Amino acid sequence: MLWIMNLSGLLSAAMVTVVLSPSLQSFPPAEAIRSSHLRRIPTGATTFRQAQAFPNADQCGTGGPGACDPSLVHIAITLDRDYLRGSVAAVHSVLQHSLCPESVFFHFLVLETDLEAVVRSAFRSLRFKVYSFDPDRVRGLISSSVRQALEQPLNYARNYLADILEPCVRRVIYLDSDLVVVDDVAKLWRTNLGSRTVGAPEYCRANFTKYFTERFWSDRRLAGTFAGRRPCYFNTGVMVVDLDRWRRFGFTRRIERWMEVQKAAEGGRIYELGSLPPFLLVFAGHVAPIDHRWNQHGLGGDNVRGSCRDLHPGPVSLLHWSGSGKPWARLDSDRPCPLDHLWAPYDLYGPSL
Repeated sequence: MLWIMNLSGLLSAAMVTVVLSPSLQSFPPAEAIRSSHLRRIPTGATTFRQAQAFPNADQCGTGGPGACDPSLVHIAITLDRDYLRGSVAAVHSVLQHSLCPESVFFHFLVLETDLEAVVRSAFRSLRFKVYSFDPDRVRGLISSSVRQALEQPLNYARNYLADILEPCVRRVIYLDSDLVVVDDVAKLWRTNLGSRTVGAPEYCRANFTKYFTERFWSDRRLAGTFAGRRPCYFNTGVMVVDLDRWRRFGFTRRIERWMEVQKAAEGGRIYELGSLPPFLLVFAGHVAPIDHRWNQHGLGGDNVRGSCRDLHPGPVSLLHWSGSGKPWARLDSDRPCPLDHLWAPYDLYGPSL
């Protein structure tokens, strides 16, 4: 079975190499497909095909039951009906490329607990736990955003991982629902955070000022938040989080305070996007850098048009369709971007083939 997994990994790597070809990247952009137009997955666990079994390699340990086994790799991801297809594909990709897939423990944050049946149907031997996230915990703190999907309460569940997950879970990888992993996630898990709480790929050439309004930058007290720091943009869809440090220093409350400032700001709001700016306010300049290969983001285009994007130069371990265009929606519309075909092999939606 392991040789099949390795062959699959080689095929995926070959696909990435092919897509990097300039001839394939010259396709015209697809028209925008907004998140509000995503096909909502109906109730029922029969919507997804069952994935093959992914056993551990011989050199992997067996571990103990439950989530508190210190040998486990912990991954948190949200489940909701609009993005369920993406979440299932993300899990599938992690398992397919892991040397020790039975040593990966998934923590699913949901608003609808019946989605657990979907997970059990698609992945018979998956180690996981489902957590119900109370939307009222954050609803009063959410500001309107440039895209409706960014205003959904579940998009803010990542702020509360340290409170929701068991205290014995000391570190977690947070993954968005619109990505696939094409490398062994244990490599990401072993990231050295040093004295930092959050690790993520940073993009210091990005125009950091655009993530906040003129109102923010014109207020010396607010802009002074970044004094003594070298803040860089990072995407919160892929993070390694030290939950022990998060709990110790109360970072959930620090993020909430900035959301309160946004809601109460006189003279205009201080940012336009959803859950990202509060993270930048708290952590930018204090992030443990991770290789860019672990977040080839922006493949969903911008937050309005969702047009096609190319990969960033360099190796690829994770493909991320952040932005408004999602691969499953573009594939279903018969107007895919070239890179969307790299997502398709992990899609389990639909009847058995």
